[in-house]
Amino acid sequence: MTEIKVNKEAPRQVVRILVDNQPNVLARISSLFGRRNFNISTITASETHVPGLTRITVVTSENDEHVLHQIISQTEKLEVVREIYLLDMKNSVYRELLLVKIRTNAEQRTALHEIVDIYRGKIIDLSQNSMIIELTGSPEKLDGFMGMVAEYDIIEVCRTGITGIERGLSE
Repeated sequence: MTEIKVNKEAPRQVVRILVDNQPNVLARISSLFGRRNFNISTITASETHVPGLTRITVVTSENDEHVLHQIISQTEKLEVVREIYLLDMKNSVYRELLLVKIRTNAEQRTALHEIVDIYRGKIIDLSQNSMIIELTGSPEKLDGFMGMVAEYDIIEVCRTGITGIERGLSE
């Protein structure tokens, strides 16, 4: 059985799941969470460096240790699940990718460029009347950036959701 250490002060819990790379695995995992009325804030999935394995990262704001233990135990029972545990918020690195398209004119471009530089983002597309900005960082950094550009005419926003990895080597 997996030990679950819940940080009750944390605004979110990050569940890391290593699964067999098969059709419908992501749907099975997310529906299991949904059937238990367990809200998923973000979910990301990608193949790992090991052929045939996929890493799923589920983020939730659930802080009830009993509920988290129940959902992790039930997910762990799926035959496609190889490993599942909560990432320790203090001993992990988290990142998220943001793409935002903003309507601009000539006067706004300089100010936006300065904001992008401060947040260490990149302007990845520029046209006469818009720009697309890429920013990677913690969710708090991305939220701060979005607050700074809120006064501009935002056309579209895409966020990947959080992914995370523990620091150091696993024992």
